Amino acid sequence: MTDAQLYTIIALCVYAGTLALIGCISSGKTKTLDGFLIGGRNIGAWVTAFAYGTTYFSAVVFVGYAGQHGWNIGLGAIWIGIGNAVLGCLLSWILFANRTRKMTKKLQAKTMSEYFEKRYNSTGMKIMAAIIIFVFLVPYSAAVYKGLGSLFSAVFPGVETWVWMLIIACLTAIYLVIGGYVATVYSDLVQGIVMLVGVVCLVAAVLSHENVGGLGGLIENLGKVVESDGTSLGEQLTSIFGGSSFSFLCFNIMLTSFGTWGLPQMIGKFYAIKDTAAIKRGTVISTIFCAVIGCGAYLIGSTSRLILENQLPAGGVDSIIPELLLKVLGGGTAGLILLAVIMILLLSASMSTLSSVVLTSASAVAVDLIPTIRKKQMKPESQMLLTRLLCLAFVACSFIFATQNIPIIVSLMSFSWGVVSGCFIGPYIWGLFSKKITKIGAYAGMIAGFLTVGGATLVITLTDSFKAAAAHSPEMGVAAMAISLIVVPVVSALTKNKDKERVDEIFSCYSEE
Repeated sequence: MTDAQLYTIIALCVYAGTLALIGCISSGKTKTLDGFLIGGRNIGAWVTAFAYGTTYFSAVVFVGYAGQHGWNIGLGAIWIGIGNAVLGCLLSWILFANRTRKMTKKLQAKTMSEYFEKRYNSTGMKIMAAIIIFVFLVPYSAAVYKGLGSLFSAVFPGVETWVWMLIIACLTAIYLVIGGYVATVYSDLVQGIVMLVGVVCLVAAVLSHENVGGLGGLIENLGKVVESDGTSLGEQLTSIFGGSSFSFLCFNIMLTSFGTWGLPQMIGKFYAIKDTAAIKRGTVISTIFCAVIGCGAYLIGSTSRLILENQLPAGGVDSIIPELLLKVLGGGTAGLILLAVIMILLLSASMSTLSSVVLTSASAVAVDLIPTIRKKQMKPESQMLLTRLLCLAFVACSFIFATQNIPIIVSLMSFSWGVVSGCFIGPYIWGLFSKKITKIGAYAGMIAGFLTVGGATLVITLTDSFKAAAAHSPEMGVAAMAISLIVVPVVSALTKNKDKERVDEIFSCYSEE
């Protein structure tokens, strides 16, 4: 066993023990379904802010996006991190946090699907939303498992990838099933601290690398990078606006920033925060967290060509960050300890995302889908037991998908963000702000968002290939969100709202506090 492996195992054991302890402590606060799913709507600012930020950034951001975009775009990729902090976090909290908290409390909605049902008086919309959540979040989780498994396999080359995926699945299942939402958000607080420390240390380590030479040296040395055929890449890699990748960069900023406005695992954080004062503090805390993590990740990615000496690893773009870590932190005791911390950072980033996705998907089936199909209200105790069992089932399902090595899983992840947010963003946002939105308008927005991505994918796949369709997933996702936001009010204006008194009563929540 190498020193890197030993330190990583020690860090992993300490981390696993901490999560198990949090799960046990939190179990006393999950006696009711409301407590299990949203913590009794009594979660504070710091915990909610870190939960939002850690759910936002998984290992996919570091291993996949930061590595790929940092390598191809250069310094301009940092704008994705800035956009995520300002648009995906700050603006989301300012516009939606308080309204979401008040309205979901008035409606007694614990999930996104319940919100749609009670806001628009539509059981069908509840079923549709639950199905969309479950279908498109399973491959998302599977891809996160695969990314993490591959990362740990780089440090432990003699251990099969599926072993690490199984360990990650078990850790997620244990503290989530025992402690529910409370365990998730308090684990997110611990994970967020690890992420902040890890990113700051890693940024310092990569900037001080001899091939980089600090911030000034980064810009100067990137300007000297040339391809093997002599083509200069300096102008592209040092362009503040992404150079020839400007359009691609803009679409990625919009997808990964505005996309959070319609994702149930992100919006759900606003259901649980306890009051307006906590929201004000949480807005600042969460924005700072996202700025440090997002900008730090893409800054690290932009140094990859220098540290790896412009040689793309054999494993492709997904191997850029793992190879960079081993090269920067592979020597000396301090470096190996930091490598172990970074590995836990990436594990933390992904497990926080996974736990939120699992809880969102399990509740969509247990709370929204099954009772509606059975047309019979379940006892709260039975519903909570079913939710716990479905958490286990969802983790197992995602793990099995990830181990099958089906190429479409990774590609489908590109679409899940756009599909889910494209379907929900219009009905969700307009439902918070306007009394004039009708059930038909909300339905139309949800269907339009789905057909935008689905139709474009089908056409491109039939005329070219699925790989070509996957390359255009950011444009599809942005288009789906825009169309959903446009279709909902337009169709609502052409249809009649038949339950004005009920809607007036719902909107009274904004004047009750």
